[in-house]
Amino acid sequence: MLQENSGQFHTTRWSIVLTAAGVDEQQAQKALEELCRTYWHPLFAYLRRRGYDHHDAQDLTQSFLASLLKNQTISRADQEKGRFRSYLLVALQRFIINEWHRDQAQKRGGHIQFSSIDAENFERSYAELPANLPPDTVYELEWAHATVQNALAKVRAQAESRGRGKLFDALKIYLTGDSTDASQDQTAQALALPIATVRTMVHRLRKEYREALRREIAETVASSEDIDDELRYLRQVLVTASSLGTTST
Repeated sequence: MLQENSGQFHTTRWSIVLTAAGVDEQQAQKALEELCRTYWHPLFAYLRRRGYDHHDAQDLTQSFLASLLKNQTISRADQEKGRFRSYLLVALQRFIINEWHRDQAQKRGGHIQFSSIDAENFERSYAELPANLPPDTVYELEWAHATVQNALAKVRAQAESRGRGKLFDALKIYLTGDSTDASQDQTAQALALPIATVRTMVHRLRKEYREALRREIAETVASSEDIDDELRYLRQVLVTASSLGTTST
């Protein structure tokens, strides 16, 4: 994992996968499964925008990810361009051209399922995207959304472990730019807390959120040099999402 303020880049999920030949195979497989779980929705949304209907997009997403997990095609990833986001989209495009046949739909992705995937809910989320967005933009928006959601979930888990899960739910609007500092007065009144206390808690949560977001990004790049660039790109995508009226919370 990435250690905050240490200046060191420790082994993360994507770097484990890229160096799978030199580590425990089960560890590399688990790391890849976790990465694939995060990217299920961005891939699904990309395929929907490419013109596949709901069921074909679902089956194709499952089949593609199953092929990664089964065939170890990940070993061909270019470590010089080691962003998992970029690798995965190129790999999917190649999969569509070279390997997908509609009669595979009955296999439901090679019988590999991700238990936490709710395709129907993803379909409703996809339907809220502007209709004129190209597939690549849809993929990037959903990638940004998934990354933010993962970071928020981990910050909430930390708060929950301290018995402050409900407090996090009341304050999370201040983490992603969906509310202004001015409204903290109203939040303080609703929570029956001094405004100074609320401001301190928001400041701490923002710091935890930034660190969690950085760790999420670190899991998907091959070297420490890529983290800041990928974070900047994430912020650009989130600005685009905000201008389009899409949400990330």
